[in-house]
Amino acid sequence: MKNLLTSSALCMALPMAAWAADKPETLKIGMTTFLTGSASVFGVPARDAMDIFVENRNAEGGINGVPIEVTYIDEGAGAEALTSEFRRMADSGGAEVMLAAISSGNCQTLAPLAEDLKVPNLMWDCGTQRIFEEADYEYVFRPQGNATSEMLAAVAYLLKTHPDFETIAVVNQDYAWGRDSWEIFHTALEVMKPDVEVVGEFFPKFGSPDFSTEISRLQALRPDVVLSTSWGGDLDTFVQQAFQRGLMNTSTFVLPLAESSLERLGNALPAGHIIGARGDHYFLHPERREDEDFTSFMAQYKEATGGIPVYSVFHASQAFAALTAAYEKAIADNDVDWPSEEQLLAALDGLEFQGLGRKLHLREDHQGVESQLMGTSVQTGEYPFATLENIMIFDGEGLLPPVGEESTAWIRTLDAGFVDSLSVETYEN
Repeated sequence: MKNLLTSSALCMALPMAAWAADKPETLKIGMTTFLTGSASVFGVPARDAMDIFVENRNAEGGINGVPIEVTYIDEGAGAEALTSEFRRMADSGGAEVMLAAISSGNCQTLAPLAEDLKVPNLMWDCGTQRIFEEADYEYVFRPQGNATSEMLAAVAYLLKTHPDFETIAVVNQDYAWGRDSWEIFHTALEVMKPDVEVVGEFFPKFGSPDFSTEISRLQALRPDVVLSTSWGGDLDTFVQQAFQRGLMNTSTFVLPLAESSLERLGNALPAGHIIGARGDHYFLHPERREDEDFTSFMAQYKEATGGIPVYSVFHASQAFAALTAAYEKAIADNDVDWPSEEQLLAALDGLEFQGLGRKLHLREDHQGVESQLMGTSVQTGEYPFATLENIMIFDGEGLLPPVGEESTAWIRTLDAGFVDSLSVETYEN
């Protein structure tokens, strides 16, 4: 009878055992980020933040007793080296999950590769809206918003705060992001404020050290608004040169990625210009700055790096939060010590999680729904750089097209009433 009971118990356990995975000694993760080159202004802070997140989590016992180990891959090494290293990490390097990437071009390359390799990949920072609009993925998820939500929030803030502007010019980097983000922004303006005149479109070479030609043209055109979705050194150089030549006294600048440049620009960013944060990312987040987990991390980051966190740090926090929440959910839902790949993927579908900002969730197409924070620059003297006032946080749900629809086609169905339909919270600072 004892043998019969033992055999019966074993048979009853087999279905669960067949689904569960062996508990690893460590959870190995591969993360692509820019450690060299101009985009390292995002990549290095994200790496430094991830080190803190991992250290803190491992001090608490990891995930169900399994410590986490992250290996970094430099996107600055180039597309060929990146692809090769991503494949090696997923194939033979033991990585159970990949976090990739910063560059939209790299995301477009690595998303189908992750699908082919059957490795879960969280696209932790790239902005292109095309990933889930042009293909369906089983293994690829994005724990953040995308260019559509980021640009629509910028348009909405501009229309709310400067409803009477009549002319606009754009100065964007001449590559996919610069062109695509302008297409979204311009399409939205066409349907929401069709009487606005575009008086200049400038796409200087990526990495340009001199914007004197564009600034001279803008001074002659005198647009009410100057849009630039540029980032990093290009944005810093453009703003510094525009400030030196007085252009920022005659036009309102809309800079949807400038949250990451506040500290570097110092007093070269005067008051009165519109700043975005690629999500609700801000070291003085009005809804989170008193929360213990937020203030604790800010202190740790300051001690480790000497700087303030920028939006890539917040994106890294969201990817890490989604990853750990998915493992915890998969373990709890299936009553296992460690989930199988199928159980992990199932847990990621519709997942709710929270990093350093507001709570997020993943839609059925694996696109994250992320709130967007916009504000106006102000020089208060409290910091040696501009901070934000008149902050608005837009709920992310209304800023994305329905699942299965393409962004620009959906935007063309909108009208001037769209801005008033958005859910938004406003804060003085």
